[in-house]
Amino acid sequence: MSRIGQTFAALKAQNRKALIPFITAGDPGRGLTVPLMHALVEAGANIIELGVPFSDPMADGPVIQRASERALANKIGLKDVLAMTAEFRKINTTTPVVLMGYANPVERMGYETFAQAAKAAGVDGVLTVDIPPEESIGVSDVFKAAGLDPIFLLSPTTPESRVERVAAAAGGFIYYVSLKGVTGSANLDMDEVARKIAIIRRHCDLPVGVGFGIRDAATAEAVARIADAVVVGSRIVNEIETSPESEVVSRVKTLVQDLRRGVDAASK
Repeated sequence: MSRIGQTFAALKAQNRKALIPFITAGDPGRGLTVPLMHALVEAGANIIELGVPFSDPMADGPVIQRASERALANKIGLKDVLAMTAEFRKINTTTPVVLMGYANPVERMGYETFAQAAKAAGVDGVLTVDIPPEESIGVSDVFKAAGLDPIFLLSPTTPESRVERVAAAAGGFIYYVSLKGVTGSANLDMDEVARKIAIIRRHCDLPVGVGFGIRDAATAEAVARIADAVVVGSRIVNEIETSPESEVVSRVKTLVQDLRRGVDAASK
């Protein structure tokens, strides 16, 4: 069982839900990513989603787009992201790390070369937004052979007929995008999210994480009541963007602690 699988199994045994915060590697500075990763864990993160900077992050809203721009201005590339993960692993050998990004940097490195390098660095899962299951034939097999969980997105517009195909190709967990639109969108319809999760679970045994539109402890608690994991990105990246660099780590830690309280409240 992968580190991701072990994490979800342990949480299930405790009747708890996973908190999965997202940050972009290299934002706001090269030297802050690993300290931020450790702070996320200290604040209650169960899995870390680490964004790979990309010049055309089509699924991301303005907040995360700007984070990618800042990271690229700091000359952060895929090899740097792997090096940061390896640095994190020198202290933390248990918290899963999922790389989230786009196909171009991975394809340029070569899928097999990337898979082996990612595994050696301590990566546990990979979510490439623009490689859907229908186009992942061969790629998912390469990832799985290296011990990486290929993670895929499902959305409000995904037909039920496609859910089973996605589940067959996926590993680790299913990432359900709760809203139509890009990251940072708002106005969650929890009844609709619950209905969609029920459909996913009819066809898939993997845990279901929900992201997009989660901004505070209240929305985190609401999502944790119906999902296996709560994924928070734009709200955290916005905190990074608006904080003085000297206060970034402490402010992010305080925010994630509040989100953790919300997630845990759902289990009480």
